[in-house]
Amino acid sequence: MSKSTVDLVKNAAGRLVPTMVNGQPQVPFQGVGKYTPTGRKAAPPVRSSNDYPRDGNKVTAIIEGIKESRDQGIEGEHAAVSTFPSAHVPTRAAACPSAVEALKVALQKAGLRDGMRISSHHHFRNGDKIAVPLFQAAAELGVKDLIWFPSACFPCHAPLLPLLESGVIHHIEGSMNGPLGDYCSSGRMRGLGVLRSHGGRWQAVQDGDVHIDIAVLAAPTCDPFGNANGVNGPSACGGLGFGLVDSLYADHTILVTDNLVPFPCVPWQIQGNCVDQVVVLDVIGDPSKIVSGTTELTKSPDRLMIAEMAAQFVRDVGILRDGFSFQAGAGGTALAFAIYLRDYMRERKIKARFIRGGSTKYLVEMLEEGLTDYILDGQTFDLHGVRSMRDNPHHVMTSPFTSYNWHGKGHFATFVDAAVLGATEVDVDFNANVVTHSDGRLLHGIGGWQNCLASPCVILPIPSVRDRIPVIVDKVTTLCGPGELIDVVVTERGIAINPRRQDLITAIKESGSKLPIRTIQEIKKEVDAMCGGPPAPPKFGDKVVAAIKWVDGTVIDCVRAVEIKGPATGGGE
Repeated sequence: MSKSTVDLVKNAAGRLVPTMVNGQPQVPFQGVGKYTPTGRKAAPPVRSSNDYPRDGNKVTAIIEGIKESRDQGIEGEHAAVSTFPSAHVPTRAAACPSAVEALKVALQKAGLRDGMRISSHHHFRNGDKIAVPLFQAAAELGVKDLIWFPSACFPCHAPLLPLLESGVIHHIEGSMNGPLGDYCSSGRMRGLGVLRSHGGRWQAVQDGDVHIDIAVLAAPTCDPFGNANGVNGPSACGGLGFGLVDSLYADHTILVTDNLVPFPCVPWQIQGNCVDQVVVLDVIGDPSKIVSGTTELTKSPDRLMIAEMAAQFVRDVGILRDGFSFQAGAGGTALAFAIYLRDYMRERKIKARFIRGGSTKYLVEMLEEGLTDYILDGQTFDLHGVRSMRDNPHHVMTSPFTSYNWHGKGHFATFVDAAVLGATEVDVDFNANVVTHSDGRLLHGIGGWQNCLASPCVILPIPSVRDRIPVIVDKVTTLCGPGELIDVVVTERGIAINPRRQDLITAIKESGSKLPIRTIQEIKKEVDAMCGGPPAPPKFGDKVVAAIKWVDGTVIDCVRAVEIKGPATGGGE
């Protein structure tokens, strides 16, 4: 492996982290709550209505641009003979130009240049159909060294690997899953990857750490002015909260839709006043692929038992009470936890004030049954959630600004009574990892995981072994969450409560609970004996390939290059 070209310093967590990332100076992690920002928020450029159509039709410029290109014979291999529908007629854009053709014109009008940062959202998850043609269009324009700033990327984006190789894309600053994560892990990406939480992404943009030159956002329903939502139309995917910061702060915002409706598009989740162009295509995404391997209910008996014990713990320590709140992640075990908790709520006739989503059909059923007043939803994980957000006023879209941004005037992750989350590794000091496996491969994203650690009670229901490899280790491969914020680890071999939480230890004892409470060291010793010892440490090279940011923008850890063996399997955010 090639050596790192960046200087490393030890941060407050004892991790060596880079002082420079892609040419920008960095602040090493200083401890939970120790870093205080200064200055004022960043701002987008001032624009004038003089420069935009008086009738509000921002589609016309794209139509004329394509006609102009065709008239000049600049059609390219992706050109298609077609006629745009009127921007004032609701339609699913039958016979639109190819995605590459339309996006090429939009990028030209946006002033695309070498080295720009292009952003996108991931609400379609593995069903996204915008990012690949977007960068193929950039390649046809001959642009190089672009920085991709997605809220997350997925295996469906593997066709971008050749564009990373050719230099069209310089590096990715966003959660990388599967093949793109492997590419980064191999040390082949020219710049450093930067992984941030959902709240950390908002923080980075508003603080000016990240400047978005052009935002290209999929919009399932949009009017010609640029008002848009994700709850209507044939490609409805739910809320568009992860793209909101892009629309507010980018120099130039392009919305891409396959369902153009007359003004006004109501409700609007993105406002047309923030939008420069509207592009109409045949299809922008496959909503059926919002559901992935990490958003399906587990069928494993062990993991169902883990989920049930986690729900029992919430019940037995007294968190389960009228007006409480909880968040369960989208992993299979966390989904099962929500089902068991629902049963306990029914038994005790308890109603939650709100449930924090990612929403699934299980949370929707709880809302419709009257077990909660609200779902406060950051991301919809299945089509039941999409329907509910569209039809039920008590199913509310949120953005990372309200729910997760640490550099705001508070956010409501701090008063979600219990957060139930996954992890790839946990160590004996309760530190946790969600981005790499024990072999060091970068195959998962952070998502909102770090942000949820602000909850008063953070519970990790995880198997003690995955693929014959212990999950509880002496030291996590990559530090994503400090142990002081992780309160309970639930495994099929027992429940470990962080010694810092004497209140929980006392509560579980006084409740008379029959749950198997053990120390994390006891569980680890038993698992290591069963597996023939702890997992072999990964064989890292010297080269740093990615930086892991904490919620306040400081660098909590970094990822080093590893030798890649076998296919990528990551699929989370």
